Amino acid sequence: MAVTGMDHVAIPAGDPEALMRFYRALGFSILHEAEWRAGDFPAFAVACGDQKINVHDPKLWQNPDFDLRGPTAEPGCGDFCFVWDGTPESASAAIEAAGCEVIEGPGSRIGGRATGTAEGISVYTRDPDGNLVELISYGD
Repeated sequence: MAVTGMDHVAIPAGDPEALMRFYRALGFSILHEAEWRAGDFPAFAVACGDQKINVHDPKLWQNPDFDLRGPTAEPGCGDFCFVWDGTPESASAAIEAAGCEVIEGPGSRIGGRATGTAEGISVYTRDPDGNLVELISYGD
């Protein structure tokens, strides 16, 4: 198989500052923040492990000449599941500490591990732009 994994996805941001605060509070690192703040780069990224989400600034995704995106992509279009290295209760606490609320869970879900057959416990929230964020804990 030629495809060996997921590298990154991209989303448009409505409130880039709020997204940075939220994802940083969950433990993500922020890449290219200095370049974005200086106006030298039209995006920044939130990263965990070897994966990242490129976050397009409104000045970029609202530009009619920018077509390297989904044609209907608008803030809130993302639906992400991240592996949480802790308990579902600690995931819920982290969500609340990040200023959001748990909208569902904890609950049993089938995740992407073991060829999509591994069961984990998930909690769900929405980030400040409305993207759905699932934190799945596989336990031991």
